[in-house]
Amino acid sequence: MRVISGFFKGKKIIEPKDKNTRPLKDLTKESIFNVIIHSNKFSIKLENSKILDLFSGVGSFGIECLSRGAKKVTFIENYKAVLPILKKNLFNLNKNFNYEIVEKDIYNESTLINLNQKFDIIFLDPPYKKKNIEDIFLHIMKAKILNKGSIIILHRHKNELDLIPTDFRILDEKKYGISKILFISL
Repeated sequence: MRVISGFFKGKKIIEPKDKNTRPLKDLTKESIFNVIIHSNKFSIKLENSKILDLFSGVGSFGIECLSRGAKKVTFIENYKAVLPILKKNLFNLNKNFNYEIVEKDIYNESTLINLNQKFDIIFLDPPYKKKNIEDIFLHIMKAKILNKGSIIILHRHKNELDLIPTDFRILDEKKYGISKILFISL
């Protein structure tokens, strides 16, 4: 697994040794960034954006955002087995970038409220076995953490049928192998 483009292009990302973490595959990641850059269904400029990486795992998505010029990335992860890998991947960038790691439970409503900031892109990559994704969308709405014109990118198994609150609208959906990516706005 490597950084695809930008300042850190080609830099290796350390992967987890356990089977409970499912890192974002390079092909899927590259496809997501192609949609962000070229879509006519929404208008997001990655450069100078604020990114929220939920269930960030080893940090592959957020590190790619930093490499491509994001203003700030907030990583939220609380799985103890993967946190040291996330921290090492960020340390290995050898640059003082504007990021923070929040070691809290995303399903706790106060986690998002306590961020006290707004984001341009929220990347939501929960374990495939998680079924209550609707709760996270409700927490996002209640915390009011989306800037105008922001998008949420949801990575799920292609056969998963998640409930997304009706206040949100699916702008685009792509399938890559066993994954599906939903681009969603409020």
